[in-house]
Parts: sequence; C-alpha cells; structure tokens
Amino acid sequence: MPVDLSDILVVGVSSRALFDLEEENAIFDKEGIEGYRKYQLTHENEPLKIGSAFYLVKSLLELNNQANKRIVEIVLMSRNSPETGVRMLNSIALHNLDITRVALSGGEPLAPYIDAYDVDLFLSKDEKDVQTVIDSKACAAASIYAPPQSFNPKDNRVKIAFDADAVLFSDESEHRYKTEGIDAFLKHEKENEDNPLTKGPFAELLIKLSRIQDHLPTTIELSPLRLSIVTARSAPSHMRVIKTLRKWGVYVDEVYFMGGLSKDKVLEAFGAHIFFDDQEAHLDATSKVVPSGRVPYDSSSPMKAIENAKKKIAWTIVTLNYTNPMAIYLSLSIIRTKEGIKSCLVA
Repeated sequence: MPVDLSDILVVGVSSRALFDLEEENAIFDKEGIEGYRKYQLTHENEPLKIGSAFYLVKSLLELNNQANKRIVEIVLMSRNSPETGVRMLNSIALHNLDITRVALSGGEPLAPYIDAYDVDLFLSKDEKDVQTVIDSKACAAASIYAPPQSFNPKDNRVKIAFDADAVLFSDESEHRYKTEGIDAFLKHEKENEDNPLTKGPFAELLIKLSRIQDHLPTTIELSPLRLSIVTARSAPSHMRVIKTLRKWGVYVDEVYFMGGLSKDKVLEAFGAHIFFDDQEAHLDATSKVVPSGRVPYDSSSPMKAIENAKKKIAWTIVTLNYTNPMAIYLSLSIIRTKEGIKSCLVA
C-alpha cells in the first residue's frame, strides 16, 4: 500500500535552496550543461556550502527524534540529472540529513511533481516553478532569497514566521488597502472583525504545522516548533486576525502587529529559521538577518496586475532616465482593474 503522508509535514526543497549553488549556477549560465557537468563531476566529493533553507531543514528533521516518529519528510527536488546530482547527495550524507526522497528532473520543471510527492511546502530559487505551484494551488510555495551572512540559529527550536495578508490570508484586504486607502481598509476590517479572513496560499501549511505541534512530547507553550506572525497590521485591524485563527483552530505562539514598522529587527529577535512575505520591500531588509522567502501573488489576482504595472513603469523610468520633477509626476500610473481605475505611485 502507498505510504500515507496526511499527518506528516512534507517539504520539497530545491538543491539551490538547501545548498549555496550560486557559483555552480554561474558556471552553468556561462559554459552550458557540458561545462557544468564537468565541474560537478570533478568536484562531486567536495561538500557544498549551506543555503538559505539548510537550518530550517535540519531543525525540522530533528523534530522526528523529539516525536519518536516521522512527522516531517524532506524531499530534495532538483533539476540536476542523476549524474550531476551526486554532489548534492554526497553533501546530504555528509551533513547527516535524513532525506530519503529525491527528485532529479534532468532540467525539466519541478512544479508538475509537487502532487506526486504530496508536498505541503515548496522552497526554490526558481521563480517560474514557484509561480506555477502558487497558481495551481497545489501547496504553499516561496522563492528563497540568498542566505544572510551572519545567520546562526540561537537554539534548537524550529521557528517559522509568516506575514498575514497575501500569505496566511488572501490578498483581498491588501488589495483594498492599496486601492481604497488606509481608512477604508480599517473600516472594513473593524466591521468584519467576526468574519474569518479568506484562506491564503499558506493557510493549510499553518494548520498542518499546528497539528504537528500536537505530536510533540511537550506542552504547546514549550514546543520545539514555534510559530509566529509578523504583520504590518495594527489596531483596530488586529482583532480579525486573532479571531480568524481561533475559527481555524490554530495555535500561534507569537504575533507582532508592526503598524508599518520595519520587520527585520523583530524577526532577528525571534530568531526565525525562515520568514515568508509577499512584498519585496519587507524582504529586502529581512533577508539580511534571517532566511526569507517571497510568496508571489496568484497570476489571476488583481494584486498581480498592480505589481506588474509598477514594475513596467519603474523599468520605463530607468530606461528613459527620468530626472526632472515633471517626469516623476508623470510616473503616477493609471492602472485599470476590474474594480475600476486606480492611481499607483511607483517613483
């Protein structure tokens, strides 16, 4: 009979997320598959440097020992061939990582294999694969940033932090804030305080992590798996978050309502093994202190249209080398969405 993974957390991690393969990837870009293949075969007994997801994977696997049973499975997912993948497998063995499932796709996209491995969370540096997984709604997925230079976990507990809107919850509230302003956003959240927020791409992952906590042999307050939410929300929009979690039956150890403050310092204090957010503005800072992953908007979301329009206009500004105030003023774009015409400052 097939193995039942319904009560087990399954994390699919790409080789470039688990290990630092940027030097090797540069060789591939410059010399092609033959140059890359030759390099990997020559260096296959040299251990790879650790990547952004390494400490998360190592700490998650340790939960199996604390639970005295398998509650976490890690799947190495790589576009390497079986031949060039030997170096990754050797490095896994060297670091004593209990990873038994491996997907080596030989250059093919990895997204189609997510369902085959029952993956709950997919971590990769390939933005196309991550976007495909998000659009398919197969599981939670994030594009991993480069590892912070000075990161070193402070203890053996697994600490995972999430943004709220567009990550745990849908991007509906964020879209309202972006298009109607802060006052309309706060009014809507206050009026709908008792109505649960719609689930976002990481909702089911959070629910499963909460269930995993029940398998650990400690009281939940002392659990080796610690969950946190770090959000730009503040009062009075905070109560809807707390009440939604109650409706979901989810226990979260810590919540930080930042009210627009930078998130990097609180995440550094928390010691997150990884932080998930949808906005580059936050992640550019957090990725310097803790491993971070970007959750893209669904391709069909109005937020994706806003994001793409911003990038297009920003590219135009750079390309045309706008330098005068009038040009900057003209960079106020008019974005047509299903909800109407909205202004968006990109300068």
